[in-house]
Formats: sequence, structure tokens, C-alpha cells
Amino acid sequence: MDITYIPVQGGYLYLCAIIDLYSRYVVGWSLSNTMTSEWCKRTLEAAIEEHGAPEVLNTDQGSQFTAYEFCNWATAPEQGIRLSMDGKGRALDNVFVERLWRSVKNEHVYLFPADDGLQCYRGLEQYFRYYNLERRHQSLEDETPSTIYQHSKRKAA
Repeated sequence: MDITYIPVQGGYLYLCAIIDLYSRYVVGWSLSNTMTSEWCKRTLEAAIEEHGAPEVLNTDQGSQFTAYEFCNWATAPEQGIRLSMDGKGRALDNVFVERLWRSVKNEHVYLFPADDGLQCYRGLEQYFRYYNLERRHQSLEDETPSTIYQHSKRKAA
């Protein structure tokens, strides 16, 4: 789970995404004009509602993820989630989500600059649908994230 900025005309919006590391499937994302721990918690809650709770959630040590509100909720016994936070100065700890940001920005954001938040949201919604369902990944032996994700879910069941 991580946050990045997305340029829009006149400023920036913030994009939070949660990616399944094994399949590269984006299980949840949201867009906001502020970066708060409450926003990150709501993004995680929505992903859990749709896909179930992860065993381990990896984040960086940003203030949104180290806030009591986020950590206390995520690590509550009823969630069953263990938190893993990247070490300071350890750029490779979250290499998969950083690669996602590179793809999102180079394949969508910079090619189709948004005039406003609604246009940005709709464009990202289309991009993530494409990313999960159609975009083949060399690291996944040319499969889509959704194919690998669904296969792994069946194996776990």
C-alpha cells in the first residue's frame, strides 16, 4: 500500500493503492485532495470488503500509515493483519508498488492530463481496469494480474 501524487490542472491529487504482491493485482485504490490516515484506512477497508484481509500489509513509514488511527485499526485482532513497514532509506522494500506508480503515470497520467478531479478519477478507473484485466506482465509470464490473482485465490480455497 502506498500513496503518490497525480498532477491535475492547477494542482495535485493523491492516489492511494493496494497491490497484491504475488499477482500485481490492484485490489483497491482511491483518489483524494488530502492525505490523511482516515482516507488510507477507508481505502483499506473497501479493499478488505471486496477481497478479504491480507495476512501482511506492507507500507512505507509515512505519517498516514504510522498514525495511531490507521495502525490500531489495521492490527486489531478482528482484522488479523500484520503490518510490515519499509525501513528508512530502503527504496527496494516497496519496489512493486513503485513500479505500479511508474506504469500508471507513464501509460496514463502523463499521456492524458486531467483537467479536474472527476476526469482524473474516471481515467484512473479505466486504467486500473485495463491494468488488472488486460495488461500482460512480463514478470507474470505474459499473464494478466487478474488471471494470476484468481488462480491464487482458487489454490488458497
